[in-house]
Parts: sequence; structure tokens; C-alpha cells
Amino acid sequence: MQQIFNFIFKNSYKLLFLLLLGISFSLTVQSHSYHKSKVISSANFLTGGVYERMNAISEYFNLKTRNEELAIENARLKSLLFNKADTTKPALPDTLRGVNKVNIVTVSKVIHNSFTMPENYLTLNSGSQDGVNVDMGVINDLGIVGLVEKTSAHYATVQSILNLNSKISAKIKKSNHFGTLSWNGKSTGYVQLTDVPRLAAIRKGDTIVTNSDSTIFPENIGIGTIYKIYTDDETNYYTLDVKLFNDMTNLGHVYIIDMKDKKEIQTLQSQTQPTK
Repeated sequence: MQQIFNFIFKNSYKLLFLLLLGISFSLTVQSHSYHKSKVISSANFLTGGVYERMNAISEYFNLKTRNEELAIENARLKSLLFNKADTTKPALPDTLRGVNKVNIVTVSKVIHNSFTMPENYLTLNSGSQDGVNVDMGVINDLGIVGLVEKTSAHYATVQSILNLNSKISAKIKKSNHFGTLSWNGKSTGYVQLTDVPRLAAIRKGDTIVTNSDSTIFPENIGIGTIYKIYTDDETNYYTLDVKLFNDMTNLGHVYIIDMKDKKEIQTLQSQTQPTK
């Protein structure tokens, strides 16, 4: 205590000066609106900078949660887009209108992705407990990714489109000429569309999308663009190299989708046999 008194006594003039300076500064600010606004502005600038940095730090640590929230919201918006009635077609009676054909089962994350093998697969952190079943489609914001092949309670494996066994019905968007989409096992950035009729008017850069006869993917999901065109003179069909929209070596969140009428269509097709 004695040391405190000694400090005050030795610095009494300095402390008195600081006290009077503080009082005069306060009176000046209170009595002059210009000075008051400047002080408030300076204080806001300083505290605003601190809050901005604190918020930036908080946002950094909340990025994972925010990304998951955005993925879920994106899935909801995609579901609305998939289920929107096609306004380019003639109006149909209520009993024939096909709406709500696609269901986004869940948003999932790719936790493993192979792309250097002839038969590549992905592993997702969603399984049967999340509603995921075999033969559901897997897409992301850029286009198709693959097809669910096996599930456990909490995980699923997906046959990548970079798999020699992958066969998907696809078409040229502008003309609706279709073929079979597969992979020749060479480049991770390209797949092949085969059996495209020579009658199709095509050129490099045309967009390739999913076809309407698929029971796995809804129509017009993006795949890529035509990169090269090969002609088979014996069969009169084209084979197209398709440059993928997706970077299949760098996948994050994906959407697992289910065509609601899939079982009905498959049952009907299995009962329909060609006439001998």
C-alpha cells in the first residue's frame, strides 16, 4: 500500500495533468457535435475491425457446418427443379401429369474415390439407415457421378462412371439422338458415347446429357461435351469422346437420387416380351 502512495506522490503532477486532460477532452466532445461524431466514428472503426476479425475466425471454424447446410439447401432446390412440370410440352389432364418423379434421398460425402483402376468405385458416408439403396443414382452440381452398387448401415459403394462395366443411356441434348455411355479405361476426363446414328447432326462442343429412358437418372442431367468424333464406316454409327463436366478425381458432396416410378417401369418392362 505504501508503494502505491509513494507512486501517486512522486507522479502527482503527471496524474493531475492526465486527469484534467481527460476532463477537458470529455467536455469538448460533449459540447461539440463535430468532435463527438469523430470520436464515435473512430471508436466504431476500431471495434468494427475487431469484430470483423473475430467473425472471420468464427466463420473459418464453422466452414464445415456451413458447407453441409449449403449442400442440404442445394439438394432441396434441385428436388424442386427435377420435379417441376415440363412447360414445353402440351398440357395434360391431371390424371396424366407426371410430377414428383425424382426424390433426392440424401446429401452424402465422398470419403474414398478410386480413379486409376479399370473398375473404379467411390465410398459414401451414407447407407441404408439414410434411405440409400442399390441402383440409386449419384450426381453432383456438375452432373452424373455413378450408381449405388452396395450398401451397409452407414456407408455405400458407388460404381463410378469411370468403370469399364458402367453403361448409361445418354443423348445429344440438341437433337435427342441417343447412345450408350461407357468408359474405355484410358483418361479420367473423358467417356465415350457409342452407337450414335450417322443421321445425327453433331459437332464438337455439343452437350451430352442423360436420356429419358433411364430408370436411374432423370432426363437432361449434364454429362459433358463432345470432344472428338469417330466414324465407323461399316456400321454407320458414330463413337464420340465426351469431355466430362465433372473432375472425377476431385469429388466432395454428392446427391443420391431415386426415380419414384422406377419399380413400376422395370416391372412393366420385364413383363413385356418381344413378339417371336
